[in-house]
Amino acid sequence: QVQLVESGGGLVQAGGSLSLSCAASGRTFSSRTMGWFRQTPGKEREFVAGISWNGGRTYYTDSVKGRFTISRDNAKNTVLLQMNSLKPEDMAVYYCAAKRAIAYNGNMEASNEYGYWGQGAQVTVSS
Repeated sequence: QVQLVESGGGLVQAGGSLSLSCAASGRTFSSRTMGWFRQTPGKEREFVAGISWNGGRTYYTDSVKGRFTISRDNAKNTVLLQMNSLKPEDMAVYYCAAKRAIAYNGNMEASNEYGYWGQGAQVTVSS
């Protein structure tokens, strides 16, 4: 079992930066590919960024490339999402997620491949 807790959300002006952190419990974190997703009211949850279980591969949705950076520290059981040059359209609830399978990258964008989810962190961007 993996439990995920996000922190670091908040309010920021457009053009500003925020860092989200996801703390994971359990001994299998270092073997799981991780992802960040976001959701706004009335819309489906969308993929933002993913990082392979060994940290060697990252993947981003086009709208955040060059602005967001995902990283992980397997020794600390954490995954981070550094968000720079934030735009009003980035405003959403951000969710950390862990792949259901061990040592499996699969399709990083596929939410149905993630079996563990955090409770979400609100990111508000004012224009």
